[in-house]
Amino acid sequence: MAVSMTTLTSSLSSLSFSSKISPEPHAALSFSRSKNPLLSSTANVKTTARLGVKASSAAVAEPSEAVDVEEPVNLMKYVKSRLPGGFAAQTIFGTGRRKCAIARVVLQEGTGKVIINYRDANEYLQGNPLWVDYVKYPLMALGYETSYDVFVKAHGGGLSGQAQAISLGIARALLKVSEIHRAPLRREGLLTRDSRVVERKKVGLKKARKAPQFSKR
Repeated sequence: MAVSMTTLTSSLSSLSFSSKISPEPHAALSFSRSKNPLLSSTANVKTTARLGVKASSAAVAEPSEAVDVEEPVNLMKYVKSRLPGGFAAQTIFGTGRRKCAIARVVLQEGTGKVIINYRDANEYLQGNPLWVDYVKYPLMALGYETSYDVFVKAHGGGLSGQAQAISLGIARALLKVSEIHRAPLRREGLLTRDSRVVERKKVGLKKARKAPQFSKR
């Protein structure tokens, strides 16, 4: 036991401790997030990326907004410039009716544009190919699909009835261009007014002819 204590004492005496201890042990260690080059460069990259994304989105959004806002106004101005005095002052016109729809049509020499209620025909008729064919068929029957511009004011009924009313109006307007068009248009059945309408509902029935189900018990 004595030997072990002596050995321990000699080993402790051989160790040297520095008596100079800094009163502020953490004074030499100073961390500054703003002065760190790695963090500052990362922040600059993120800020630049955000600004770039905002600038690109703004650049993309501005043209689309301009088109959505400006196109109807320009189209209305275009129609008014082509039709001085309005629809009633034009010479080549025709009126078509179908069901509850009424369409007033004006033809002018052009490239085949069809404008319905100051909107493009495909947009107004919701891109339905059947309705678009109704409108363009009189011009196609005579080979005038790229010779005239069509301007239409339509109201009443649905899009199907309006499309067929426009077809009749265009056919009648083509008669104002030349009486020679009557025979081919008549041959295609484009000058016949379709007088079919929905039959009125009857008393005691659900519709014009549909009756309620009969039950014995």
